[in-house]
Amino acid sequence: MNIVNISSLTHPGVEIFSSLTEAQLRNRTDERKGVFIAESPKVIRVALDAGYEPIAMLCEQKHVTGDAADIIRCCGDIPIYTGARELLAQLTGYVLTRGVLCAMRRRQQPEVGDVCRNAKRIVVIDGVVDTTNIGAIFRSAAALGIDGVLLTRNSCDPLNRRAIRVSMGSVFLVPWTWIDSPINKLKELGFKTAAMALTDKSVTLDNPYLAAEPRLAIIMGTEGDGLPHETITEADYVVRIPMAHNVDSLNVAAAAAVAFWELRER
Repeated sequence: MNIVNISSLTHPGVEIFSSLTEAQLRNRTDERKGVFIAESPKVIRVALDAGYEPIAMLCEQKHVTGDAADIIRCCGDIPIYTGARELLAQLTGYVLTRGVLCAMRRRQQPEVGDVCRNAKRIVVIDGVVDTTNIGAIFRSAAALGIDGVLLTRNSCDPLNRRAIRVSMGSVFLVPWTWIDSPINKLKELGFKTAAMALTDKSVTLDNPYLAAEPRLAIIMGTEGDGLPHETITEADYVVRIPMAHNVDSLNVAAAAAVAFWELRER
């Protein structure tokens, strides 16, 4: 084990956990050089099991031989930076959840066709920028039988630290990638598209034709404005969740969970 005790906020190597922004970690110019931060032993284990490569860890001293011991054994000779809880909180700017962070190497994203090749149910996330919602959608997707996730490029990065944490590592369980012109591409791949939106022509979520579709893409829109008009008009179905008490809509993460369950492959 390569345990490195730190006593300074400027110790060489710890800047990956402190001074680099999410955009700098991501490295948009070359995904293969990008990094993300996984937080908590449980989430880090999921990432390791999915084959992600660890490059450094930040760990409270008590967890080196405690909650993180098995993870450290799996991580080879990477540096394990450790120090007092208060110092690490100063370093990162927040108290560590479960006392452990792990910097891991990003992988090149698969092609849309690869994600969709054997999929029966996928979700398209169009313009959703809230990290909590992204994480929650991924968690529901993993739990409720969604085979893949496609995101428009104006959506939040699923490997954002908070999105990973909210998803409880589900971002490592469901294949995902970025997509341009989702409606046209999905039709080419043999999917019917269901845009979740409130219009005069919306069918209800329990419409039997929806569940009977052999391949269905569920399209979820932004938290405020919903889906673009052209996406709604080009979709095969426009779908609404029946509501009571004159409530017009649900939070996008809650709506996604309801839609995934109702439209799952039977």
